[in-house]
Amino acid sequence: MIAVSDTSPLNYLALIGEIEILPRIFTRVLIPPAVISELNHARTPPVVAAWTANLPSWVDVVPLGQAIEEAALGRGETEAIAVALQVCADVMLIDERKASVVARNHGLIVTGILGVLDIAAERGYVDLKAAVARLLQTNFRAAPAVIEEVLIRHR
Repeated sequence: MIAVSDTSPLNYLALIGEIEILPRIFTRVLIPPAVISELNHARTPPVVAAWTANLPSWVDVVPLGQAIEEAALGRGETEAIAVALQVCADVMLIDERKASVVARNHGLIVTGILGVLDIAAERGYVDLKAAVARLLQTNFRAAPAVIEEVLIRHR
């Protein structure tokens, strides 16, 4: 299964020490150049910068073919959506609400970090409650009801 990721799922999975669940779920994770740029930002947390500097073999940076025009989205989001469409990705990893809507409007299957953690918990790869607790110690934001809904499924 091929996933294309925007910046935030990679950032948060690295921050909470769960980035290695991605290759257990997906055969490949593709990212566009803009996502690499965003992950290399001057304010990127050291653990994320270190991961980005030494991308694992299951991550491929895919050059952008045809761009999409979405004025309301950032460059990483638009490039990630464009790459997902370009390679006919099985799933798009993106957390931002507007970007998720745009991706779905383009026919993509979308999930975010909570969805990835949910899948990983179903397969026994992660302690969901502990991972979500670590996630909530970052600047990640989601509606409490959404977080609770994911946690309830694994009680």
